[in-house]
Amino acid sequence: MFVLDSRLSNDTRVMGDFALCRLLLMNDANYPWFILVPRREAVSEVFDLDSPDQLLLWQETAQLAAFLKQEFVADKINIATLGNMVSQLHMHVVVRHTSDVAWPAPVWGKVAARAYNEAEIDNLRQRLVSANFAGFSVVEG
Repeated sequence: MFVLDSRLSNDTRVMGDFALCRLLLMNDANYPWFILVPRREAVSEVFDLDSPDQLLLWQETAQLAAFLKQEFVADKINIATLGNMVSQLHMHVVVRHTSDVAWPAPVWGKVAARAYNEAEIDNLRQRLVSANFAGFSVVEG
């Protein structure tokens, strides 16, 4: 059974589910920063997924990244799986602008996180719904 790592749960808000991945929003309004977590048990690396799930992970990542690049007029989209602090496989998809507070450095720990308010989260959720992603459904939480 899929269980979200407590550190991811504590730092994010659930936005919805794709066919494979749970979509999370990092609770840091300094950057539009999303995390895709495959809803599979005991997976820490991309190669731990079977081939169809590997393909689906990349498809969901690319679909989300393309939407975010256009929606937020991004200068760059950062995509990464690190897992040094949280071993559960998760894919970071971060919108970057040359004007953001961390540019050109990584977003991790550069400045203090600024939490989203409920109106901002609802707005982001509506923007995701309007994208009409195949297989995407909103999850409140």
